Amino acid sequence: MTVATQTLYDWLLFLHVLAAMIWIGGGAMLAVTAARVLRDDDREAIARFTASLSALGPRLLAPATIAVAALGIWLVADSPTWSFGRLWVQLGLGLFGAAFVLGAAHQSRAALAATRAAERGDADESRRQLRRWLWGYRLILALLVAAAWDMTTKPGL
Repeated sequence: MTVATQTLYDWLLFLHVLAAMIWIGGGAMLAVTAARVLRDDDREAIARFTASLSALGPRLLAPATIAVAALGIWLVADSPTWSFGRLWVQLGLGLFGAAFVLGAAHQSRAALAATRAAERGDADESRRQLRRWLWGYRLILALLVAAAWDMTTKPGL
């Protein structure tokens, strides 16, 4: 009987992939929910959705984002095979960086603007800001899917 042994690299890879699944899957669910909320006639739906964003973002998506980056960097640094000079590593870091900057610079502002408009009772402005948020999150998801493709196919290898 052979006992399987897990290396540090195996655990780092597992946690890196798990964090990416949470970030991409959580983001996809938020995008689908936002699209549904925008079609809802309930004037309070946007306020409820943006309240959930303020809870889920810092508690789930932000830690997953940080974990993806930290574990990915650790994986490359710990590996005798991979290096930061590889095209696929640079592309992955670039896609991550673009998604992170878009989220920090655009998404947080659009969500906050939608929340404030909903609190004021300005349904039209809250819908406009949530639409703006949704377009930004769709772009983030596209960047993350491209990063997942890059990490799994390793172009230039």
